[in-house]
Amino acid sequence: MRTFAFTRASSLEQALTTRRAEPASAFVAGGTTLLDLVKLDVMRPARVIDINALPLTLVERLADDRLRIGALVTNTALAHHPEVTANYPLLSQAILAGASTQVRNMATTAGNIMQRTRCPYFRDVAAACNKREPGSGCDARHGINRMHAVLGGSDDCVAVHPSDMCVALAAIGATLTLHGPRGEREIDFADFHRLPGTSPHLEHELADDELIVAVTLDPPLEPLGAAYIKLRDRASYEFALASAGAMLSLDEEMIGEARLALGGVATKPWRCHEAEAILEGQPADRAVFGQAADAALADAEPLSHNAFKIPLARQAIVRALRDAARAAKEGHP
Repeated sequence: MRTFAFTRASSLEQALTTRRAEPASAFVAGGTTLLDLVKLDVMRPARVIDINALPLTLVERLADDRLRIGALVTNTALAHHPEVTANYPLLSQAILAGASTQVRNMATTAGNIMQRTRCPYFRDVAAACNKREPGSGCDARHGINRMHAVLGGSDDCVAVHPSDMCVALAAIGATLTLHGPRGEREIDFADFHRLPGTSPHLEHELADDELIVAVTLDPPLEPLGAAYIKLRDRASYEFALASAGAMLSLDEEMIGEARLALGGVATKPWRCHEAEAILEGQPADRAVFGQAADAALADAEPLSHNAFKIPLARQAIVRALRDAARAAKEGHP
C-alpha cells in the first residue's frame, strides 16, 4: 500500500479546507471501501482526512414528518433505530441484508451512499476500466460479466452499484444535504448517482470540495407494508445478483401507493416508476405483481454471462411485492 499523510479534522470547515488545499486527498469515516481500494492501488490519496469527530450522528424527526439522518450514523445504529424500524422498515431490512455485523458497525450512512463498485475489472489495475482510467476501455463488456448490470449500462461501463441501503433509499425517496464552500445545498437522492454514459468515472453529483452531511427521508407511507428481497450466491456477506425493495399501502385488497426499487442489476440504485404506475389502483395479487415486474425489466439488456439476472430479478420483484402486501394486510411492517 502506498504511503499517505493523515489529518484528523475537528470541524466541518477544517475538513473542507484541508481537502481544498490538497485535491488529491480523500475523506475517511468507516473506511470500509476506501482502505480496500487504497490497498489495491485503485485509489491513491496523497492525504486521508479523518472526519469521524464531526457532529453528524444525529437522527431526528422533522416538523414535516421527514426523518433527517446524520452522515456519520453507522449502518448498525441506523438499522436498529426505533424511528427506522417503526416507520421505514425497508431501510432496516436492506441494511441488515448487507455486509457483516463488523462492517455495519464501521460503515456510515454517507459512506454507504458513496461506496464504489465491486466490479473486478475496476478493482484490478491491470484491467481496462473506464471508471478507473477514462478512455482505457471496458474489459467487462466482453469478459466475465456474470455480476454486471442489465439496466443503465453503456458501451463504456456496465458496473453494478453495490449498495443494499441505497435500494431502500431509492424506494423511500430522500434528499441529500451537501456542504461546501458556498454553504449547503440539497439534491434529490434519485439525481445523485449518475448513469455511466460516456463518462463512467463521474459517478455522482458531489463536488470535490463538498461533503454529504445528512440524508432526509421522505414521510413514510401509511398504512405501510415493506419487504426487501436479496438473491445472491450465498446466504450472507455477499453482494446481490438481484434485489428488490417494495413498499405498499393497501385499502382493503387494492393498492393505494407503491414504491419499488432494484439492486444488483443496475449501474445506480434503480427506481421502477413504470412498475409503480401499473401497481397503483390494482388488486394486490400475483398477476399484477408479474405485470409490474415485466414493466420494471422491459429495458433490460443482458450481456454474455448474465441473462439469468432478468428472470432472477423478476422473482425478487414478485416476492418483495407479495411480502410487502402481506405485511400491509397484517398491519405491521
